Amino acid sequence: MKVLKLASRIIIGLVFMFSGFVKAVDPLGSAYKFGDYFQAFHLDFLQPLALILGVMLFTAEFIAGFSVLSGYRIKTGIWGVMILMVIFTPLTLFLALTNPVSDCGCFGDAILFTNWQTFGKNLIILIPAIFLFVNRKKFDEVCTPMKEWLAIIAITILFAMFSLLNLKYLQLIDFLPYKIGNNIPEGMIIPEGKPADEYLTTFIYEKDGAEKEFTLENYPADDTTWTFVDQKSVLVKKGYIPPIHDFSITTMNGEDITDWILSNPGYTMLMISTKLDKAGKEHLEKGFELGEWCSENGMGFYVVTASASDVAISYNNGLTFCTADEITLKTIVRSNPGYMLLREGNIVGKWSWSTLPPKETFVNEMTGQQLKKMTRKSPVLIGYSLGLAVAVLFLLISSALLTKKRGNWKGY
Repeated sequence: MKVLKLASRIIIGLVFMFSGFVKAVDPLGSAYKFGDYFQAFHLDFLQPLALILGVMLFTAEFIAGFSVLSGYRIKTGIWGVMILMVIFTPLTLFLALTNPVSDCGCFGDAILFTNWQTFGKNLIILIPAIFLFVNRKKFDEVCTPMKEWLAIIAITILFAMFSLLNLKYLQLIDFLPYKIGNNIPEGMIIPEGKPADEYLTTFIYEKDGAEKEFTLENYPADDTTWTFVDQKSVLVKKGYIPPIHDFSITTMNGEDITDWILSNPGYTMLMISTKLDKAGKEHLEKGFELGEWCSENGMGFYVVTASASDVAISYNNGLTFCTADEITLKTIVRSNPGYMLLREGNIVGKWSWSTLPPKETFVNEMTGQQLKKMTRKSPVLIGYSLGLAVAVLFLLISSALLTKKRGNWKGY
């Protein structure tokens, strides 16, 4: 029994902490996923709450897992885990049956599951969760309730702040296909041997005033008494989808410049704003100043947005405005505006509005060493992340030492 308790705590603790962490490094990704659900279930009036709900959910996951693993307020943590499992297990079954959203986002973009895989994962996790819930009264306190609550509150605040720093400085770990070092054309390639989309094609023919459907195997190819009416193709099995499959940039005049941007041997800067009217005015002005600098120094610069053409044209500042799919832009960079620097299709730099280096540093003669320095993660984010990791490890070790000191191993 003691081994089962410990194993269940480790499994639940690590799974929930990992799930919370990978979503906390990409809080906008969690907000977008909530937005997908709101749209699928016709709850668009909740869209303004997407980010807040996302932060609340992954913080609750992380803290519930931390509580179960560390032992601080463990009964409360077990209740939290059970509540989450009771809500999301039937929800994932419904998603698997109806498939309104292709990926539930349970592990962010770090690990992508189909809805059926997610439901199966939840069924497996439900076993140790129920075991802990049934035995929750057999766990004892690590220290006084006041100290345990202080530990939980401290980690909750630190973790929530961690997610907000990732929102400002871009992800500590980028799990997206447009991360620095990736090549966009290579990301579009479908490897040899990967399955293609499978379609069921039917042909509608008419004879003596009656219509009938045929397949490729039995349609009346040589029977002239039948007259062809129509053809239908239905997708029956989805094939392999490359990591990057929807990268396309078009000027406001309708000119597709995707190939030119991806083959340009020089540097090309893309200033990405999903919606121009939702970006801070001062942040846009900073980007426009960079655009003027790049244009004056012979570097390609394009403002890429999903805003309507009349909105883009209203800025009328001499820069080239382009349009692209909104989901693609959200996937490229989690910032509005954000920036992606390309060279021959290679992603050599990404910045949020708050991490963009001074415009004077962007020149055609930039070396690899200069780019490496310009694309370093924010010292604030790195330092804070290390501090959070130290705090979590300290409390986990302290919990184990306190339990051992009191000779209270029965709680494990």
